[in-house]
Formats: sequence, C-alpha cells, structure tokens
Amino acid sequence: MRIKAGLERIPGGMMVVPLLLAATINTFAPDLLRIGNFTEALFVNGANTLIALFLLCTGAQINLKSFGVSLGKGATLLVTKWVVGAAVGLLAFIFAGENGLWLGLAPLAIIAAMTNSNGGLYMALVGQYGSKEDRAAYSLLALNDGPFLTMVALTIFGAMGFVDGMFSIQSFIAVLLPIVVGMVLGNLDDEMREFLDKGSSMLIPFFAFALGMGIDFGAIVEGGLTGILLGLLTVFVTGTAGYFIFKAFKWNPIVGAAEGSTAGNAVATPAAIAAANASFVQYVDLATVQVAASTVTTAILLPLYIAFLVKRMEKKGYQIQEGNVIKVSS
Repeated sequence: MRIKAGLERIPGGMMVVPLLLAATINTFAPDLLRIGNFTEALFVNGANTLIALFLLCTGAQINLKSFGVSLGKGATLLVTKWVVGAAVGLLAFIFAGENGLWLGLAPLAIIAAMTNSNGGLYMALVGQYGSKEDRAAYSLLALNDGPFLTMVALTIFGAMGFVDGMFSIQSFIAVLLPIVVGMVLGNLDDEMREFLDKGSSMLIPFFAFALGMGIDFGAIVEGGLTGILLGLLTVFVTGTAGYFIFKAFKWNPIVGAAEGSTAGNAVATPAAIAAANASFVQYVDLATVQVAASTVTTAILLPLYIAFLVKRMEKKGYQIQEGNVIKVSS
C-alpha cells in the first residue's frame, strides 16, 4: 500500500490530508484520541513542540554562503513576496469588519499565505524555465518559511496601531530561536544540514494532524471558499508582482512569477503566531483552514498561470533558452 506516494499526488497532501483527517475525527469523535499519556501528547497536544522542531530543521536549510547573482535574485523574490503580501494584509486590517475579517478572510491568514512560498513548486518551475542562478536563489528563499516574516509584518502593524498589541521582544526571540539554532548548526556542518533536512519533511504530517485536532468542520465550511479566494490572490497578486519586478531588472520574469504560491508549512504559521501573542487565538482555526485551502489552490493554479505567461511571451516573439529570455522574431 503506497500511502506516501498517494499523499504526494495530492497538492499539499502531506499537510492537508492529515489535517483534514484529524478535523474529521475532532468533529465526529472528539474524545477518540484524548485518552491521555503519549497518544494525546503526540496526536492532540503536540503541535507547538512539533512545529518548534520543524522550525529548527527548516532553519538549518538557510545557507549563508549564497552570494552574487543568486543572492540578488533570491533577495528580490523574498522582498517582493513579503512587501506585496504584507501590503494586502495591511489593507485587510484597515478595511476589516467588526468580526475582524476582510472579504471573509482573516488578515493573519492573508499575511501567512501571501508572504510564504512553496519551495518545491518554485524549484520545479525554475527547473523547467530558469537557470542555475535561479535555482541557487532558493537557499535564501528559505527565510520565508515559517512565521518569521509574518511576525515581522504584524510587529510593524502593531506599532502602527492596526494590531492589538505588539509582540514583546521576548516572544519574538522565543519563536525565532529554534530557527536561529538550526541555521547555526546547518552552516557550521553540512552533514547536520542534510540530517535536519530529513526531519523537516518527516514532521509535517504529524504537526498537521495535531493542528487538525483543534479544528471542526464548521471552520472548514466557513474557510473553504474564502481560502480559495486567498489562493487566487496569492497567485495573481504576488505572482504577477514578481513577474513585473523581474522583467524590470531584465531577468527572466517567469522566475519572478514562480514565487506566487503558498507552501504547506504555512499552515503552521497561525498557530505559531498565536503562541507568541494570545490576541490572535480567536482567528487560529479559521486562518489555518484558509491557508490550507490556499496551499492546494496555488499548487494547482500557479503552474497553469506560468504556462499562460510562457505562451504569452512566445506570441510576442520571445523564447526561454537555458533560463534566459531570447528575442526570436520581430
């Protein structure tokens, strides 16, 4: 029985399937796994611990030796993704209704989904349309994994008065420390980076399940369609912004658009943020489901959008050869 292969055929399956399975159990048999001891510790109450370990493993993948063109492209993608996602999140805070939502979306979900990107999908797309420098830029893009950039945005918005309370320095450090520890270990020893990389993949379905045990189908029904909207915003707003920014720098614009996705690990961000600031606890369930829906939506839609952009370039007489855009006709 090929369970792993089956999950991998589903966009975001390693995250989404365990989360929805746990949500099903929590909705119809909430006490099934709440039997104490190791079972409850792992499958119900283990989300924060597992996410912390995941962040440490992810931090180890941040390679500080990336320089040159790859660093420039990676930094451009990282900044563009964050600025655009944070800007939409700020608009959501400004125009949110009395329930704290904008267009049915939790601002926390918007920032978490739109500032994060699916590294695997990026690598697959630039593997087809990009250059070696574009692929090497991925090492810097690891910075948008997890809650770091989301927390930066929310801290800034707190100072502006749009968020109820700023994060304390202690809370900020407490969330970032596992990432920093992993980053130090990974850069001191390549074998540690490789060792911890295996852990980051393995942990995803387990903390996803634990997160799902805090969700019921009421939240899924409420967040499903709006989560698809969030996915559309992520692809067409952040992806298009990356396209034109790269075009302005005379780089391959398809690579810029390849960042228009949400990674499965972004589903953990709302819970991590709420752990640092209790004012977000009321939005965790809804935001988690919306980010999960965005993950699936972008995984399906972004490759189609990239194909559309490539055909549009070809109609204008351009082709992509070895990652470079070449004019082939007038």
